[in-house]
Amino acid sequence: CSSMALRWLNPTEERAWRGFRRMFTLLEGQLARELTDESGLSMADYTVMSNLVEAEGRRWRITELADHMQWSQSRLSHQIRRMETRGLVQREDVTEDGRGTVVVLEREGTRAIAAAAPGHFAAVRQHMIDLLTDEQLRVLGDISETVIGHLSSLDQRSGG
Repeated sequence: CSSMALRWLNPTEERAWRGFRRMFTLLEGQLARELTDESGLSMADYTVMSNLVEAEGRRWRITELADHMQWSQSRLSHQIRRMETRGLVQREDVTEDGRGTVVVLEREGTRAIAAAAPGHFAAVRQHMIDLLTDEQLRVLGDISETVIGHLSSLDQRSGG
């Protein structure tokens, strides 16, 4: 909050913050490289399709999917356009209200994510999960839920 006096990070806080940032950058990069090398999918492809796989009817209104993924509608639309050319997803007009568009996971997209998921989860396990103790994983889960809860409450208060 800008009205609060600036509090610099102490060495413990700085180590945690810088470590988290570096870990996230390196982990995301490694997982993205392995995903692309093994499946031909980008991390953006995988993210869109993994959300669609879990959605009812494997379809989601583009505006709602963009909000859920914390992406701009423009970014999601460009990504969907690239995925449509490869037969992974398809856009359909919303028939109930004649407004908006849904994105639907196509059979090829379902096949592609089903083929990619085992290798991706193995990489997540190799590069993170198996490196941590059960207690570290519990603490990381607690930390994640605390920060997500805080940020979600801010998003709701701002009308997002």
